[in-house]
Amino acid sequence: MEFNQVTVVKKANVYFDGKVTSRTVIFEDGTKKTLGIMMCGDYEFGTVDQEIMEILSGSLEVLLPDSSEWKRFGPGESFEVPAHSKFSLKVTSIVDYCCSYIK
Repeated sequence: MEFNQVTVVKKANVYFDGKVTSRTVIFEDGTKKTLGIMMCGDYEFGTVDQEIMEILSGSLEVLLPDSSEWKRFGPGESFEVPAHSKFSLKVTSIVDYCCSYIK
């Protein structure tokens, strides 16, 4: 898979002491995605926009807003996070991901 005719922001997004990193990709229509890596660990993220998180490799468990059940996701799977919310992750093997932001 590849993206054509895009702008890539050179500066990395770095979280949790470098255990989660990503690069921002901007499309011609102004939409954004991030491509990143998450090392094993437990994380909590907050959202502004709705997000669709696509798992390219690795595995993790996710606790979505308004849920009491952790759900496992692996390669080829994705999950959605509502705007203006928080979600928790347990990364069980290094995860390569693509996150799409929906306005």
